[in-house]
Amino acid sequence: MTEFLQYLVDALSLGSIYALTALGIGLLFGILRLINFAHGDFITLGAYALIVPSSQVAAQMFIGDFNPLMMIPLICLVVVVAALLTDVCVFRPLRRASSPTLLISSFAVSYIIQNGILTIYGARSKSVNLWSGLNQQLALGDLRISLLQLVTMGITVVLMVALVMFLRHSKYGVQMRAASEDFKMAQYLGVRGNFVIGLAFVISGILATAVSLLYTTQTASLSNTMGVPLALFAFVAVVVGGMGNLVGSVLGGYLIGFVITMLQAYLPSDLRSFRDAFAFALVIVILLFRPGGLIPAKNTIERV
Repeated sequence: MTEFLQYLVDALSLGSIYALTALGIGLLFGILRLINFAHGDFITLGAYALIVPSSQVAAQMFIGDFNPLMMIPLICLVVVVAALLTDVCVFRPLRRASSPTLLISSFAVSYIIQNGILTIYGARSKSVNLWSGLNQQLALGDLRISLLQLVTMGITVVLMVALVMFLRHSKYGVQMRAASEDFKMAQYLGVRGNFVIGLAFVISGILATAVSLLYTTQTASLSNTMGVPLALFAFVAVVVGGMGNLVGSVLGGYLIGFVITMLQAYLPSDLRSFRDAFAFALVIVILLFRPGGLIPAKNTIERV
């Protein structure tokens, strides 16, 4: 029982990362019908932004001594600006394009970001010592929980609650919800489409920043494709949870985290290398019984 609880804590921590990533992807899909695979590269961009202020010159220019906590707003600004530039330069001119065209465009943006990082920083992985004190282990009976796991789960809950409150109780949140239900009707009622979509990109950038910092603290290494697996599993979480449904995206993220953790723990050692294949097979089984996902979005149901 203790062993299972230990794995459950690990699953919740991993699921929190997937849930935050899925929120960023699901939010844009709900409004723009855009499956933004470049979201994973925004995570990578936020992680590599940590390297810039660690140099002596940049540290003196910005804050003197390098302090990762103080650099969070700057890193968030870098990711949000990158997300907004992507919208203005790529997706806004393609507003009336089909969903496949938008999807291919997101792949193009992803490729450009990856190769831009590769050109600037090189192909070699880089080590980053970010908040290493969070790896300290806490003992709760026979359970061993790291501070990083608690922080990851706590930040995920805070960001999800903040997003829910924003969407339900703010003027712009209501406009975003209206746009996700029926974008054209929302525009007829006075909702500024470009502003709402830009706001969605800003929020997705903030979520990507949180994921990049938490994931970098966990792995302590950077590569130009580090965000791609996160985006892939998060996309699967969005599909399993229900395309366009944010609650379903979060649920799907935790489900994927649980499945991957338990497969890694309980599969025979000679089958663990096929863990992801088993996970995706389970996803197919779920979708066979629930083609619209666990919690289908209302507008998806209406289109079907």
